[in-house]
Amino acid sequence: MAFLDAIMWPFSWAVSFILSMWHSLLTLLGMPEGSGWNWTISIVLLVLVIRVILIPLFVKQIKSQRGMQIMQPEMQKLQAKYKGKKDPASRQAQVAEQQALFKKHGVNPFMTCLPILAQMPIFLSLFWMLNRMRQPEYHEEGYFALSADEVTSFDASSIFGVGMDGTFLGSMNADPIGWNTIALTTVMIVTMVSTQFFTQKQLMSKNMSEAALKGQFAQTQKLMLYVLPLVFVFGGVYFPVGVLIYWVATNLWTMGQQWWVIRNNPTPGSLAEKELNIRREMKGLPPVGEEARKAREEAAKPSGKHKGHTAQPKKKKKKKKKGQR
Repeated sequence: MAFLDAIMWPFSWAVSFILSMWHSLLTLLGMPEGSGWNWTISIVLLVLVIRVILIPLFVKQIKSQRGMQIMQPEMQKLQAKYKGKKDPASRQAQVAEQQALFKKHGVNPFMTCLPILAQMPIFLSLFWMLNRMRQPEYHEEGYFALSADEVTSFDASSIFGVGMDGTFLGSMNADPIGWNTIALTTVMIVTMVSTQFFTQKQLMSKNMSEAALKGQFAQTQKLMLYVLPLVFVFGGVYFPVGVLIYWVATNLWTMGQQWWVIRNNPTPGSLAEKELNIRREMKGLPPVGEEARKAREEAAKPSGKHKGHTAQPKKKKKKKKKGQR
């Protein structure tokens, strides 16, 4: 654990510092220092800070996802080319050609899941902090950037009668059973799972091109549609309330951020792009994306009519006047 603590030290310090900063500011604005809502809003504001920092990674994720969709027709041809070939030479050749496709389209498959991976140290830092709050040493010495008084305040705080370190599973095994905690964590787990499912469903139904809806890429997206919510269901029963607040808030941010991108900057050839062009047409604006490309190609095609040389008008012979030779 000491080794992990050494690795997580900068993240634990950053999380505790941001929480302390927001908590102090909200207290200064008049919220009770020991209020659970003060700490809840501090966690939500922690999410906002983290997600703003991660915007550049989100942009790279969008570009990589779109690159993956654009290259799907070529990827499907490559898979068909090597279908049934399991010898080492063929597999090596397929991997080499696949890497060449990634390079050609500027795609890094790792980038598609980087934002969620980048949040894992923050999640672990918050998870460990909430699990350690009850230890007497932290009430005396403080926890990273949190003072001893802030640790005591955080540990004693609650919302709807439920402490920040309360868990669904812990309350089920308690004597007596903590029904308040079970009810609150159930609502939060359902919200966390449903927002995750809706976000992925929105991506698949509106922001994928026709080519991307077929083949291995589509299967991977469908797998994520159902597997990730299941991960949150089974993991959520172990998460303290404070961590559930974090994940609900970050999922809501992701859902809103993705909705804005899909509506205003959709993937070329997707349903969302067609809907965007309908809205633009109603406003008298030209189409964008795939439809704009098709319109340019159509305009560049020859009309098919052979114009030939323009006929020159014949000059009329002037009649000679009488007396003229």
